[in-house]
Amino acid sequence: MKNKLLLFATITASLALPKLSVAQSSPTLGTAANFVLFSTNGAVSNTGISQLTGNVGANNGSSTAFGNVNGVMHDNDIASAQCATDLLSAYNQLNSSVAQFFPSSTLGNGTTLTPGVYSIGSSATLNLNLILDGQNASNPVFIFKIQGALSANASAKIKLINGAQACSIFWKVEGLVSLASGVTMRGTIIANNAAINMSTGDTLEGRALSTAGAVTVDNVLAYTPLGCGTPVLNGPAAPPLGAAGCYALFSSNGAVSNSGITFVKGDIGSNSGSATGFNPANVIGTIHASPDGSTAQCANDLLIAYNYLNNLPHDIQLIYPAQFGKNLVLTPHTYLMASAASFVDSLYLNAQGNANAVFVIKINGALTTSTYSKVKLINGAQSKNVYWKVEGGVNINNYSVFRGTIICNNGALGAVNTGVLLDGRALTTTGALSTAAVNVTATSLPSNCATVGLRDNDSETSLIKVYPNPFTSSLNITMNNAWKAEKCEFKIYNCLGAEVISTDLNKQLTTLEINTLPVGIYFYKISNKNTTLQSGRLISQK
Repeated sequence: MKNKLLLFATITASLALPKLSVAQSSPTLGTAANFVLFSTNGAVSNTGISQLTGNVGANNGSSTAFGNVNGVMHDNDIASAQCATDLLSAYNQLNSSVAQFFPSSTLGNGTTLTPGVYSIGSSATLNLNLILDGQNASNPVFIFKIQGALSANASAKIKLINGAQACSIFWKVEGLVSLASGVTMRGTIIANNAAINMSTGDTLEGRALSTAGAVTVDNVLAYTPLGCGTPVLNGPAAPPLGAAGCYALFSSNGAVSNSGITFVKGDIGSNSGSATGFNPANVIGTIHASPDGSTAQCANDLLIAYNYLNNLPHDIQLIYPAQFGKNLVLTPHTYLMASAASFVDSLYLNAQGNANAVFVIKINGALTTSTYSKVKLINGAQSKNVYWKVEGGVNINNYSVFRGTIICNNGALGAVNTGVLLDGRALTTTGALSTAAVNVTATSLPSNCATVGLRDNDSETSLIKVYPNPFTSSLNITMNNAWKAEKCEFKIYNCLGAEVISTDLNKQLTTLEINTLPVGIYFYKISNKNTTLQSGRLISQK
């Protein structure tokens, strides 16, 4: 009797314990890991503007209606054939995995699941939120085996907590995969003998792969996941700028001129022409009004940097230069556009957490931007690591925010226009360079430049701090001990260069109530005895 009671107690206790997941290894994807969209036997097509990071292709079909893809297009080639082989192997590994859990056909509704192999013997639907809890395990793997179609209702989401990663989530589906609009899907989807459809506003952190069936997307964001041994992208080695790194604005062979109130950090000059129209009080650096030894060295080093970039092999070709921008997301690589580029709206440069990652964008033609175009840096990307090589003229239109060093070959670097913020350099081997009421800050100045030691407001060690930025109704100016006893002048200018505020700074903290300034971009200058101490950009927002 005692033995029976002990056995009953043991069973009861074991049932009361939480279930522990049995470790499950991820399938080997091989080259399929490089593809964000792929079909072994079927067409791959897009509608609208989709933002895709990863290769796209079909091994027995075609990829159609895609704009610029942050990856390589592979249709019916050696790479697509290898991907088809690797995809079949991955499918077989998932298919043979042993199920541990058997949930209902409706996934989500706020349910939390832990790592393991889940099997559903019919079609399945994802609704509302499905939370995947990695339990802080070293390699939490989730495998979902669905013996029918998989659909996701509008705005359904996969949420990851406690170390769960999209790179270790896999969906093996024996039927159509259909995601309604606004879905956030995570993991690698492998549809067997069936199509995959993604709708407007969907986000996929993972892959959509089919062994036989069309893959169709419409205005989506999809990108291959990081983690699980994914190589860190460093991009190419940066070009050697040499003396050209000291210059913010330079032409080896052409005049350099300015109109309006322009602020510059870095040297300005030409090696075979004049540099005119710049107010020395607004330049932190040297204005080389006529050619000298510095400009000769800059011209020499600029040619070396150009040749390096020109000979640098590209990783990815952006096939539609006339559709550049449009919220395209790029990662650290060398990119090529084979003809003139038209940059509209925004471009995102995603360093994927690697602050040293380098981006090189090579354009075999002219570059023109729209008004209010923007280069946006995300996930650690830095302007000092961005380089543009342009074979032709460059026109950066009004109120644009442009980042990186532009090296223009045999073309005018003209019309860096009103209100433009250039966080980098504008350099040309041959051609005139003109600016009009802009703000240019040369990034990562070499240690031997005369401007080193003069800092702008973006530095933690600024001589004078101006904050908050953006501001709403008031602005604080804090002077450090070196300058608080000096009489300094603080001025704010609008994008047209007109002075809108002027005040003296004669104490450690000055607070300005400036709620009358309209929303927009402004520039400030702090000077002492006609010498510019600091300049920068301010943003007014309500």
